Amino acid sequence: MSVTSELRDDGIRVVTMDHPPVNALTVQGWFDLADTLDAAGADAATKVVVLRAEGKGFNAGVDIKEMQNTTGFDALIGANKGCYAAFKAVYECAVPVIAAVHGFCLGGGVGLAGNSDIVVASDDAYFGVPEVNQGALGAATHLARLVPQHLMRTLFFTARTIPAADLVQHGSVFDVVPRDQLDELALGLAAEIAEKDGRVTRAAKEALNGIDPIDVNRSYRFEQGFTMELNLMGVSDELRDDFAGTDKAQTKQARSGR
Repeated sequence: MSVTSELRDDGIRVVTMDHPPVNALTVQGWFDLADTLDAAGADAATKVVVLRAEGKGFNAGVDIKEMQNTTGFDALIGANKGCYAAFKAVYECAVPVIAAVHGFCLGGGVGLAGNSDIVVASDDAYFGVPEVNQGALGAATHLARLVPQHLMRTLFFTARTIPAADLVQHGSVFDVVPRDQLDELALGLAAEIAEKDGRVTRAAKEALNGIDPIDVNRSYRFEQGFTMELNLMGVSDELRDDFAGTDKAQTKQARSGR
């Protein structure tokens, strides 16, 4: 199971991603996550969501091997739509979403964390958007919610990562703790929120989204358009083949449907 959801008696809903080996979600996994978060917000008993993961790291983005071993462009288009749906579901969840990040938070992981209301992290956590290495664009929208503009551009163009501890000074990560204390930190913050009147926190979430200076859904969709152009040019397949260790000739044949 890639995504599970558990509602506690105190109104805290814990949503967990668990897709070994690195939580690089398949197309279906992204849609499952979106559906889970949509359902969480629609459930009046849910007061706050903690989004966490099992395994080596929080999220490594899309499953590139699935993309490179799928005939035609269905997996590529599916990944684009699935990520869009999942990021949107985090942002538009009717209740606050706390991202509890450990280990790596890359690509799509940054989309999830960047659209969350609160981010907490373990001391081994780091964030990055390596999309340029794989011939794609995207999640700069969400990285820009974690770091200032020029730092975002530096990280994006170089595909470098930044440790969670550095994000505390920017105010985008609330706190960093040892890994074995991460769930306790996230649940403690969630408990504070859950104690409030749910009608107020739901109204507050909608109000805060309403005054957000950036339309994150539209901004991310704009980025995805350039990803599609790079794919049509064949650039993305070349770079993803290098990353995934797949055969370029086979990928080209698969894309043509022959």
